[in-house]
Amino acid sequence: MTVTRPSHTVETRESWVVATIALIVLTMSYGAPMVTVIALKPIAEDFATTRSAPALAISLTYLGAGLGGIAMGWLAERIGTRLVVMGCGSMIALGLVLASFGGLYTLYASNLLLIGLLGAAGMFAPLMTYVTRWFDRRRGSAVALISSGQYVAGAVWPSVFQFGINGAGWRTTMLVFGIVVAVIIVPLAAIFLRQPPETPAAASDISASHARSALGLPSGLVMSMLASAVFLCCVTMSMPQAHLVAMCSDLGIGATQGAIMLSVLLGSAFVSRQFWGWLSDRLGGLPTILYASAGQATAMAGFLVTQDEVGLFTVSAVFGLGFGGLIPGYVLAIRDLFPAAEAGWRIPLVLFPGSIGMAAGGWIAGAMYDVFGTYGPGFAVGVLANVVNLMLIGTLVLRQRSRRLVSVYS
Repeated sequence: MTVTRPSHTVETRESWVVATIALIVLTMSYGAPMVTVIALKPIAEDFATTRSAPALAISLTYLGAGLGGIAMGWLAERIGTRLVVMGCGSMIALGLVLASFGGLYTLYASNLLLIGLLGAAGMFAPLMTYVTRWFDRRRGSAVALISSGQYVAGAVWPSVFQFGINGAGWRTTMLVFGIVVAVIIVPLAAIFLRQPPETPAAASDISASHARSALGLPSGLVMSMLASAVFLCCVTMSMPQAHLVAMCSDLGIGATQGAIMLSVLLGSAFVSRQFWGWLSDRLGGLPTILYASAGQATAMAGFLVTQDEVGLFTVSAVFGLGFGGLIPGYVLAIRDLFPAAEAGWRIPLVLFPGSIGMAAGGWIAGAMYDVFGTYGPGFAVGVLANVVNLMLIGTLVLRQRSRRLVSVYS
């Protein structure tokens, strides 16, 4: 059954301009932790430590972003998304610059506090909420576009960073990128991110009087199931993103090829995300999550049985095609199930466990590698987490379908 959308719309050409600017901002901000991803082995060698040590810095970025996302969503509701993005973009830039000059603990502090807690925290969830208020008919497509910033970053930055690391080292590469972040994010936010239009009341909106329940269940229970599902799918999602380049090196595949493989993975996610956005406008958020999660689980299992370069390129592309629809699906599900006025706090609250999942997945894979000397056991944990995710989302989808059938025949 398709989702009903309002007959009157707030969508204009400016809506898509705003969405495009949000995409650029997210593309820049997602590049910040990716410097450490690409330089994982050089950083470990520079600090004379195990591979899990710099991997922890990546995890701390996601943890900080998740912890700060709820507060930044609240702050954006009060002072505006424009000021929040400008300030957070400055913090990301400062964190990169400081990390480029320091040691391991400076890297940890910069990633947790500046790049994560005070930086990336004000980007993803607040921008998602902000852009949904510029759209009503094609909200899923818009969310898919802007949330693709992670994958545009993944398609663009790995090869650029690898080139910089090979030529000038990881410190100089991180320093230069920090300057670029400040020069691009702050002016774009100042010029384009103005107050969104007022959304007209629509028959399809969920009224505040029904906020205590969703799908006939207590709203808190549904929120908890969604939050748990986000955590589990992000555990799986983060593992190849954080360790694919290093895994390729272990298998005798060059670092440059590994970086290109990561670009293929995230580039395919960007392309597929546009399809998932189109599909979510027709099916709704929950079915989109279910189908995308099934695709991610299947591809993750492929990493366990594939060791050659051609096979890994193929599995990487399929993995990107699968997980491209997950996060936009959660955002749209929240907008479908709960009042629009509550999106400002519900979206970051549900997405927060995803940041913990991204942090946990990357660290688990690195820690299990240090114990077993291979990524197989860690990736197997990722497959298991994805299976539990499918069980949770499948339960909500079945509940939604049963209620629709009852509505049709009553």
